[in-house]
Amino acid sequence: EVQLVESGGDLVQPGGSLRLSCGASGFTFGGYAMTWVRQAPGKELEWVSSISDDGLRTMYAGSMKGRFTVFRDNAKNALYLQMNSLKPEDTAVYYCARTSTFSFGTEYEYRGQGTQVTVSS
Repeated sequence: EVQLVESGGDLVQPGGSLRLSCGASGFTFGGYAMTWVRQAPGKELEWVSSISDDGLRTMYAGSMKGRFTVFRDNAKNALYLQMNSLKPEDTAVYYCARTSTFSFGTEYEYRGQGTQVTVSS
């Protein structure tokens, strides 16, 4: 059974940083591209970032580029999202998801339960 478990969400002040983690199990983690998506209250699911199966290629949505960094540790079956210079508009539930290909967008095969990130003073 594919399982994805996010953690690391918290309340943080504007300009602060957070690192989200996603633990994967039930599949060969290193054989799949992964993605982060988020959903703010009352808004549609939004693509954040994607990373290739080997971690060598990454992509970011325009508003996250330069502030967010996605990386993975295939030996630990773990995916990460380092978020810096956080803004109130980054407030959302963040999900990690397994994708069939390395691409952008909100399509995925499996998704975790999410972790809440709140950016507020």
